[in-house]
Amino acid sequence: MKRIDGRQPDQLRPVHITPSYLRHAEGSALIVAGDTSVLCAVTVEDRVPPFLRGTGKGWVTAEYGMLPRATPSRTPREGRDSHTQGRSLEIQRLVGRSLRSVVDLASLGARTFIVDCDVIQADGGTRTLAVTGAYVALTHAVAGLFHRKLLRENPFRGAVAAVSCGIVDGVAMLDMCYEEDSRADVDFNIVMTDGGELVEVQGSAEGSPFSRGQMDELLDLAQGGIQSLLALQRGAVEAWTQTGAG
Repeated sequence: MKRIDGRQPDQLRPVHITPSYLRHAEGSALIVAGDTSVLCAVTVEDRVPPFLRGTGKGWVTAEYGMLPRATPSRTPREGRDSHTQGRSLEIQRLVGRSLRSVVDLASLGARTFIVDCDVIQADGGTRTLAVTGAYVALTHAVAGLFHRKLLRENPFRGAVAAVSCGIVDGVAMLDMCYEEDSRADVDFNIVMTDGGELVEVQGSAEGSPFSRGQMDELLDLAQGGIQSLLALQRGAVEAWTQTGAG
């Protein structure tokens, strides 16, 4: 079965990651998958939340937003629509949890890394692209601190990426665009490390309930896609490292 954009069910959209995209941010990356684009930027602050004061540990957190015309019709800016606020809060918590799952907070020192994820254009998969791009932006910021000798050891325990998948017209599909997602009978967002460990599984039936076998099929589909995304992350990081960026 071919999809509306000609892909096979187990095929990702074309994905491009451009690290060190912004001049002023401590770390940044632009990630594009099909017609979805997310810009991730890291700010490093020499402070931590109150619950971490005196522990010597750092913190990684995220914020998520969507430009008003990232969508076919205008989306109100944050602060004007409670539904938008709730969705953004859910996604930024997902991004923060995902990044912290592969970072040793004690190695960061008393610093907070804030990752801003802004959707420039949306056509499905914005939250999973935010996770995948945020990891690259965070590695860029950490490399800058190493260069300035402000970090003594590598805080990363691994890499992390995410992808969407679902069941559309009875077919399991990877990395759904908006049109597919809006018709999906089952919708999943899956976050996984490069060690194959699950960080988060968000899944729900939009119509009829799904079976355990269907869930396992979606998990296998997502794992294959995430392995490809992890390879793209490594390639992006190696490219700017070799050229002396960051």
